[in-house]
Amino acid sequence: MVKVGLFARLQAKPGKEAEVAKLLEGALALAREERETVVWYALRFGPATFGIFDAFEAETGREAHLNGRIAAALMAKAPELLAEPPKIEKVDLLASKT
Repeated sequence: MVKVGLFARLQAKPGKEAEVAKLLEGALALAREERETVVWYALRFGPATFGIFDAFEAETGREAHLNGRIAAALMAKAPELLAEPPKIEKVDLLASKT
């Protein structure tokens, strides 16, 4: 059962929206490689606002993800693509259906 998660909100710089979308779409392959990442979603809220939601069975999975390849790629590209630093929140899951 998933118990913990992460929610990240990303605001693309003007003109960088397609590149942010491409980065997130490409991260799916990396998410599939993470054994402890139970669910992973890349989201688009509007023309320039994106998000990532992922969930894990335990804190070890969440920490592994935060120190993994997706986070590294996102942080490396953030200054170029994002209008502000990603807002990453740790969340506890109360209920889920997967």
